[in-house]
Amino acid sequence: MSAYTIVVPDSKALCRICGTNDSNLKLIEDFLGIPIFACGNELSVEEDDADAVRRFRFVIDSILDEIAQAPGELSDSDLIQSVLAGAIAPCPGQRQDTARISKDDHTFFEQNSILVPGAIRKVYPRTRGQASLVSMMRKNDIVIAEGPAGSGKTFLCISEALRLLLTRKVSGIVLTRPVVEAGESLGFLPGDLRDKLDPYTRPLYDAMNAILPRETVARLQENGMLETAPLAYMRGRTLGSAAVILDEAQNTTREQMKMFLTRLGEGSKMFITGDLTQVDLPRKLKSGLADATERLAGIEGIAICHLDAGDVVRSPLVRKIIHAYESETNEES
Repeated sequence: MSAYTIVVPDSKALCRICGTNDSNLKLIEDFLGIPIFACGNELSVEEDDADAVRRFRFVIDSILDEIAQAPGELSDSDLIQSVLAGAIAPCPGQRQDTARISKDDHTFFEQNSILVPGAIRKVYPRTRGQASLVSMMRKNDIVIAEGPAGSGKTFLCISEALRLLLTRKVSGIVLTRPVVEAGESLGFLPGDLRDKLDPYTRPLYDAMNAILPRETVARLQENGMLETAPLAYMRGRTLGSAAVILDEAQNTTREQMKMFLTRLGEGSKMFITGDLTQVDLPRKLKSGLADATERLAGIEGIAICHLDAGDVVRSPLVRKIIHAYESETNEES
């Protein structure tokens, strides 16, 4: 038997992985189907199967990645269960407790991880849906990601846009969102244009700051490589050699979506994200996102990724909340 060891220099992270009386470590062992040994600041497996070793490394890296991203948001057991439940979602009809990371799963996830130069950490997709989204972004010029809150669609799009920029595949990133409040009016906002847009674009910058050091993000802004633009000001522009992200696209009208899509210039990529269960438009208006997913399906160069509650990785509780609201919606219909 050969041994493979992962050194975890952060003792607090190691304690969270192991859990009280190694309770979390046992969950990971049951999930992988192989014993894991903890000694000092090391986690190791004695296994000749190279695929089993790679699966072990992938799961531990994913857990460390989650700890670095959200160090205090979840309890230790919830964090481990969230990673194990989300890292490999079971196929339709498969019981959660029988899900295992297969060789094909590992290869697919590894191929669709995102390495941003200078990043704080490597970004791993946590579900098959998320891995499929990354794969679509690599192969298509326009990608629409529709799914519930917490499914990672915005975070993955930001990560891929930063990778494209910092590997010089594009020369800039353009961020935009429709300026629509969630059920209430903010009234007059003081300051210049950037100050007025800040409440709407803050989630996008939060995602960037979770991937890159804050000073790097600030430098990209200062150099004009990172632009925030109101959707209403897009008309007439041609966005060439850019990664363009339209977030909260469920709040665009059909006319706004058409206008945005036709801004695509040479050498550019467009990533569109939204959640059709959280539309804040007046009831008489059809969401531009809903219209686009119907109208553009099947067009070469455009990919549509539908994420669902199984792709939610924010918290196990968020997944339950989404299921509860989906059940109510189904009963009403």
